[in-house]
Amino acid sequence: MSTKVRTADTRERILTAACEVIAEIGFEKIRMRMVAERAGVSTALLHYHFDTREKLFTEAMTHSFANTAVDVERDAGTASAAVILARIVRNLLPTDPQLHQDWRLWQELWVRALRDETTRVFAVDLYAQLHAWVAGALRRGIASGEFTPTDVDDLSTLVLSLSDGYGIRLMLRDPTVTLETALMSIWRPVSAALGLPETVPTG
Repeated sequence: MSTKVRTADTRERILTAACEVIAEIGFEKIRMRMVAERAGVSTALLHYHFDTREKLFTEAMTHSFANTAVDVERDAGTASAAVILARIVRNLLPTDPQLHQDWRLWQELWVRALRDETTRVFAVDLYAQLHAWVAGALRRGIASGEFTPTDVDDLSTLVLSLSDGYGIRLMLRDPTVTLETALMSIWRPVSAALGLPETVPTG
């Protein structure tokens, strides 16, 4: 294994461990030693890759988002635009254990962003990336003729806003909101704007 590959593998293990530990105990309680132990590396090696908790946190958030995006877009060249968009909507909600963990990271980000300007700027940038992700899927569907033309930026903002709102209710285990009702409530205005059936596509 080359040095480059070993370095990439080490960073991957550290970032995965950081996501797990931050989600479990919260950013304010995290210690670099905890992440090093979870990743199976020395504290010195952890500090070599990430010299501060803040840098580790932002890299972990970026890592989490990037992994989700890669999974959703795995067959974007062959899957229908509606299927890709539906996957994105599902992945914007805590629909499985991994996404539940990601949501805990987002909640940590929101709280920290209220008190720290650097984190606030990072959070705004990360939302811009999410917006571009949704908008890209919408534009592909419009370009292929699968979607009715619409204001892409407005609809992308609506998708993110609804996903945040319903996602919080799901994380709180609000008995009045289920995953199915959340998905339908988000998909209904999206499908109406794009000329699609109200049933959320699978695949």
